[in-house]
Amino acid sequence: MENQIFELQYAMDTFYFLVCGALVMWMAAGFAMLEAGLVRAKNTTEILTKNVALYAIACTMYLICGYQFMYDGGFFLSGVTTVAQMDDAAVAAVLADSAEAGFGGDSVYSGASDFFFQVVFVATAMSIVSGAVAERMKLWAFLAFAVVMTGFIYPIEGGWTWGGKAVPFIGELSYSDYAGSGIVHLAGAAAALAGVLLLGPRKGKYAADGSVKAIPGANMPLATLGTFILWMGWFGFNGGSTLKLGGIAVANEVANVFLNTNAAAAGGLIAALLLSRLIFGKADLTMALNGALAGLVAITAEPADPTPMLAMIIGAIGGVIVVFSIVAMDKVKIDDPVGAISVHGVVGIWGIFAVLLSDPDATFMGQLVGTLVIFVWVFGASLITWAILKAVMGVRVSEEEEYEGVDLSECGMEAYPEFVAQK
Repeated sequence: MENQIFELQYAMDTFYFLVCGALVMWMAAGFAMLEAGLVRAKNTTEILTKNVALYAIACTMYLICGYQFMYDGGFFLSGVTTVAQMDDAAVAAVLADSAEAGFGGDSVYSGASDFFFQVVFVATAMSIVSGAVAERMKLWAFLAFAVVMTGFIYPIEGGWTWGGKAVPFIGELSYSDYAGSGIVHLAGAAAALAGVLLLGPRKGKYAADGSVKAIPGANMPLATLGTFILWMGWFGFNGGSTLKLGGIAVANEVANVFLNTNAAAAGGLIAALLLSRLIFGKADLTMALNGALAGLVAITAEPADPTPMLAMIIGAIGGVIVVFSIVAMDKVKIDDPVGAISVHGVVGIWGIFAVLLSDPDATFMGQLVGTLVIFVWVFGASLITWAILKAVMGVRVSEEEEYEGVDLSECGMEAYPEFVAQK
């Protein structure tokens, strides 16, 4: 009877992992829609191409080598048990591990489900980059960077954090990050920042006198849809990070993770909306959308322990931070069309240290060292990679191609041809 219960628990935890992974995969659609809505119409097809291609590249590179670098899962997933390998001996080994862990111990689940859940996180980190470099980066330079980012840069950083591997010259980190405010979101933002600094701003974004010209996105309904999709997918992002469902205590934890994730998003949106009204005199939809995402990023580092009220406050502070950060980025002429660096990077740092408000085991120095390791490694490695790509193939389209839109120059088609006058 006990073995049957363990088998059921194994099946439940594996299934929960897979469902949460599918929800996180749905976030790829959210990023695609959000970014397609926030860029100009003439750049829509290209940004969509980037998003679908980066997802495929992430899945492939993580399969080839990324999972090995991060979790020692074997090159080409050689460490994952196949259907043919799941014989009586393999089943007995799973039951033995389950018995050792007990019903209240560590989770035991399929290795394939773990890979599937982890790989969609890799794609999420890379999706952050695509929006920040939108409208002026060469498609193939971006995809070349995606190969390096998803196959090497992110997995190595993930091995130091979630993988528990020793960092060179530092050793093992004492760093707490439940679902990846730093490991995923700050990492993606650091890579994006390196690319943006080498790429430069869009033509016409900043005037000679230093003033900032607003370049509105083409499709606010699409951007709003993307935000709602991301909001929904985030329940898998944070909820799946419990790594388990079977058991009363962990089921209650999962429920609280969902609750706190939702509360933080709502708090972030309301705070950003109110602040934009105070600063700009108008209800800025783009700030509200980024406020919701900021709330989600802020709570991601620790969505289980806070009370719902504290989760809402953490999210609200994230919403306030993102508004000021987006304005500050423009002040220093860092052109980020979708606000990705602010949402995922600046607010990601806030989320990392917000862990200290509810997790008694987390330490300030542990969080600080973890943050610095993530940023320095990802930013440094990305800057070198971008610089090599710039020297070898160039990273920016020509001024004429940028003016006409990268849809035609990079993809040879327009997203909304019926709205364009025929020549």
